[in-house]
Amino acid sequence: MKNLLQFVFVAFISLQLQAQERTISGTISDENGLSLPGVNIIVKGTSSRTQTNFDGFYTLKATEGDVLSYSFIGYITTQKKVKKNTTNISFAMQVDSEVLEEVVITALGIKRKRDEITTSYQKVETEQLTQLANPAVAHSLSGKVSGLQINSNSNGVNQGTKIVLRGNRSVSGSKQALIVIDGVISTSETLNRIKSKKIGSVDVIKGSGGTALYGSQGVNGVIIVATKGSNYKLPNEVKHHITNPISYANNDVYEEIVENAFENVKTKPLSTFSIDVDKASYSNIRRMINNGQEIPASSVKIEEMVNYFDYEYPQPTDKHPFSINTEQVQTPWNRDTQLVRIGLQGKTYENEALPASNLTFLIDVSGSMGQANKLPLLKSAYKLLINQLRPQDYVSIVVYAGAAGVVLEPTSGVEKEKIIAALNKLNSGGSTAGGQGIELAYSLAEKNFKKNGNNRVILATDGDFNVGASSDKDMEKLIEDKRKTGVLLSVLGFGYGNYKDSKLETLADKGNGNHAYIDTMQEAQKVFGKEFGGTLFTIAKDVKIQVEFNPAVVQAYRLIGYENRLLADEDFIDDTKDAGELGSGHTVTALYEVIPVGVKSNYLKDISNLKYTKNESTSNFSDELFTVKFRYKKPDGVKSIEMIHVHENNIHQASIDMKFASAVALFGMHLRNSEYDNKAKLSDVLDLAKQGRGSDLNGYRSEFVRLVNAYKSL
Repeated sequence: MKNLLQFVFVAFISLQLQAQERTISGTISDENGLSLPGVNIIVKGTSSRTQTNFDGFYTLKATEGDVLSYSFIGYITTQKKVKKNTTNISFAMQVDSEVLEEVVITALGIKRKRDEITTSYQKVETEQLTQLANPAVAHSLSGKVSGLQINSNSNGVNQGTKIVLRGNRSVSGSKQALIVIDGVISTSETLNRIKSKKIGSVDVIKGSGGTALYGSQGVNGVIIVATKGSNYKLPNEVKHHITNPISYANNDVYEEIVENAFENVKTKPLSTFSIDVDKASYSNIRRMINNGQEIPASSVKIEEMVNYFDYEYPQPTDKHPFSINTEQVQTPWNRDTQLVRIGLQGKTYENEALPASNLTFLIDVSGSMGQANKLPLLKSAYKLLINQLRPQDYVSIVVYAGAAGVVLEPTSGVEKEKIIAALNKLNSGGSTAGGQGIELAYSLAEKNFKKNGNNRVILATDGDFNVGASSDKDMEKLIEDKRKTGVLLSVLGFGYGNYKDSKLETLADKGNGNHAYIDTMQEAQKVFGKEFGGTLFTIAKDVKIQVEFNPAVVQAYRLIGYENRLLADEDFIDDTKDAGELGSGHTVTALYEVIPVGVKSNYLKDISNLKYTKNESTSNFSDELFTVKFRYKKPDGVKSIEMIHVHENNIHQASIDMKFASAVALFGMHLRNSEYDNKAKLSDVLDLAKQGRGSDLNGYRSEFVRLVNAYKSL
């Protein structure tokens, strides 16, 4: 009888405790109402935590009175108390530019000299694990890896195993190491369920190597596990960083850039170039600064840095798909010159008004894509795009490694779960047959071509093609042939260590598309969320600009950036010459530095007098600084349409946008060690940027200020 009473009492207490505990769920969105994936949610005072999925949805266990803390980079950390009968907590997070500022600077941009950057690496032999009595891998590692601590608890819902590597950047050793199993980020619980005899290899990385390989996720060390029978192999860049931890960009490839010089108007009055809406250079540079890396001069494309940011150009009001805007000011870094801004604003279409899409995801799943900042990040980024698809939009998935194959036949956007399920099954391994993948993706896109629709291949890769057609010239020829089908190409770059920027830019340019570099989910949200229409929908193609400077008022000019977009003057009216594409809502900005007539400049060299040609300027247009002409084709057109805009010679006070664009250009010149920055300092960049910050609704300009400060401290 006594035992029965004890049993009833214990059961009653257990039921009471369970009654207090409940499942809390909800959906977290950003300030625009879009789902926010990756929000960290913790029950304060406990180790119970979770993250929102790509739909912004989460669930976790909590009890009445618990306080839930919601945090995400760039947003105000929000706390919600679990009240009586609370089961759903959903809300929109608010942007906090100051928090974004601090995170961007300190996340990875720690000032260190090269001889101070160290990596601790240890390999655990399989035999060392299988000889131990404890069959669980996590516990088997204890005593075999220096500085490793295994902390287990069985406190109800918070039960689990915490693996801590002392000697990382967490001085207290209280933060858990990153667990990577067969190339996929996992948990210590999953690791503990694997028997020791199933393990093929274990690599443990501490110090800067963890951060270099896996970004901020690896700041507390990384344990890389490969099971027997899996096709996962330690990527070459991981092997390289283990032995050469400070050589972060050893295999990254960039096209050499020769900086534009001043041109004498008397001998060359015309400046002709193709527009560039790519923004990959800025996000790539941001990643390098945050990682404390050296920045190769050829990775700095000033036009892509300037065009990363939005400017308040007016929407077009006539029949043309973009508006033209010009501005003339005193050059902030040189009192003897003037700075001219030419800006285009593409017409913005709401997503509902855009044509139906036939999208083919072409995804690199080769061995080099195994890192967390490659295939895992790629999957999360693509889910943001999938989440915005409409029933009339169709998606196919093609993958390539040692060979290429179709993972998903054309599927309507209404079947999001099916598309995401196919995406989630992808794993990395093998060589990189990029050329074969492109052939198959275009073939599938052509087979399902939508007339008057948006037909596009979206390639996601680090650009490391090593099987079949792989050189830049091979890929250029292949894409030039494929673009004749009417299928466009967008290119997304991921990762570093073997990032092939030159190849990816070539593919995007020749494929009538755009090139973006995605280093974080924030950047993915910008590309696929905020700029969804501009990323995917072209409103004008083969857009060329030709500026004719007036020799009566201008001695010389210099185009800042666009070095690899220059065209011959005769190419401007040649409709067979390829040029850049403009997407819905896109802006394009070009900056010229000009030397007025009568001003002496060290940048201006004398030229010999001509015998047969007289350089005479007319005084009929003395009030004009330049005339700019634009040529473009409609998305399905073959004949160019021309627009003309005349800019009067009139200096104004610099607008907020002009100040900020000037700051970005000057910073790019500093990174390139330009001979034309007139010895301006980083403090000048910061002053200009702060004056040009404006309302900064999305915090991108504030992030730039923090980035310059972070670079200044390196």
